[in-house]
Amino acid sequence: MLTMRKLILPAILLLLLSFSAVTFGDPGPGEFTIARLKYRGGGDWYTDPTSLPNLLEQVEQVLGVQTGEEVRVSPLDDHLFTYPFVYITGHGKVKFSNEEAGRLRLYLESGGFLWADDCYGMDEYFRREIRKVFPDDELVELPFDHEIYHMVYDFDSGLPKIHEHHGGPPHGYGIVHNGRLVVFYSYNTDIGCGLEDAEVHHDPPEKREAAMRMAINIVAYALTH
Repeated sequence: MLTMRKLILPAILLLLLSFSAVTFGDPGPGEFTIARLKYRGGGDWYTDPTSLPNLLEQVEQVLGVQTGEEVRVSPLDDHLFTYPFVYITGHGKVKFSNEEAGRLRLYLESGGFLWADDCYGMDEYFRREIRKVFPDDELVELPFDHEIYHMVYDFDSGLPKIHEHHGGPPHGYGIVHNGRLVVFYSYNTDIGCGLEDAEVHHDPPEKREAAMRMAINIVAYALTH
């Protein structure tokens, strides 16, 4: 059963979105969208092309927030600060220049949120490059009672396991900077693949539902913190 906090969440989100223009501008009247981060290094930042459109559709239905189409931004793009939520994924190398790392740091310190989802093969590169962004803040594993696992749907054991890559359980890591969770990193699960159209990976319905519910939790958390 949904708690009262979860029942009033859509109203809270709408209120926050009405103030988002103070820091980030507004992609459209009352619209929320997700910006996919383009990066250098050769990794396929564009992988899982149906994942974010599917997520945005469900965010609108479940959270009652009007959404726009996915956009794509690079760290140095002028319009990066238009979007409060940025998503990065891929299978391989990620590379940030010092200028790009500094811009991402400014974005996150200004209230932005970054969700990184390892699609298998990104881990060592992402860890190296995010250290450029926050050299003094560690990626730490979040406890299962962290609010991000209980925003709308309860995940009492943390992240759901969607695809088998490295073996073992999935892990949810975060960077807390100045008291705020600014980066969430889902590892060894592949939430993004679970968000794709059913015919892409042929995941069972329960896996796709778990991925979508966790992704909605992440969006809800980012927009209320």
